[in-house]
Amino acid sequence: MSNSSISMPGNHCIYRSTVTQKVIPAAYGVIFLGGILLNGVAAWIFLHVPNKKSFVVYLKNIVAADLLMSLTFPFKILSDSEIGPWQLNVFVCRFSAVIFYLNMYIGIAFFGLIGFDRYYKTVKPLLTSFVHTVNYSKIISIIIWTFLIFLSLPNSILTNKTATADNSKKCVQLKSELGLQWHEASNYICLGIFWTVFLLLIIFYSGISRKMYSSYRKFRRNSTITKEKINRNIFSIMFVFVVCFVPYHLCRIPYTLSQTGYHQFTCQTKKHLYYAKEFTLLLSAANVCLDPIIYLFLCKPFREKLHQKLYFKTTSEYINRLSLRTGRGMTGLESPGQGSK
Repeated sequence: MSNSSISMPGNHCIYRSTVTQKVIPAAYGVIFLGGILLNGVAAWIFLHVPNKKSFVVYLKNIVAADLLMSLTFPFKILSDSEIGPWQLNVFVCRFSAVIFYLNMYIGIAFFGLIGFDRYYKTVKPLLTSFVHTVNYSKIISIIIWTFLIFLSLPNSILTNKTATADNSKKCVQLKSELGLQWHEASNYICLGIFWTVFLLLIIFYSGISRKMYSSYRKFRRNSTITKEKINRNIFSIMFVFVVCFVPYHLCRIPYTLSQTGYHQFTCQTKKHLYYAKEFTLLLSAANVCLDPIIYLFLCKPFREKLHQKLYFKTTSEYINRLSLRTGRGMTGLESPGQGSK
């Protein structure tokens, strides 16, 4: 009995509850609507922003990743709510969940590149390098997508055991022996990516803060306004990372160990780790609603184009209303000579 429990991890543990079946799916529904709406607008604005700067290219990649990530939410909602057939669980395990994690780490990697770009352009503005060119940013973007797709694809391919209504409830039960090993290894690589990016962002933005504060303290120009702007730009990204990503990555290692079957965990411990993973993963998903706010803080061309589009629309509506009113006024006027009889 113990051997079958190890080969089929979590076989005798039931994780389902009202919270995981109703509350969390409802929260994902709200995030899905917000993510599609906000990132749809962001994508529309960025279509009109030219690729003149490398960090604009990186932001466009984040928008694409967030949109793809948002599109996986309905499948998770239906699967967790047990509304759809059991085959939907298999689809989530083999494809939807893989796409979710793929795009989450793509977004994380590009935020690291934005931090690097901002750091060198602020701390070392006179340093010219090919790494700041648009062509280089496009090449590095292709490399990041290719690498993370290569890392994620086996998690889909190796989830290849024959699916049934029973084993479809836990994704690890659909993975082959090699699939479990790849799952564990890829998780550690993704954890390494996140903590490396997070550490680098702390270093980059600490350097930017010191440089900007010392510069404006020296010249004493608009120091208060500038400090507020620096804090807003820097802490917007750090806030998203700390709130959305840090909690999930703190619990991911023990959760992964509890799922692969090579380490002994009690059923109660597995449940606690599962609930912790689900709640913190929800925070990570909420990132798709917060990223568009970061675009407003970081990207001046994005702000200008958004203002231009909104201003043009508002002005057009005002002109249309004015013309309609004028037209109605003209039709109500009496022609010369009328009413004198």
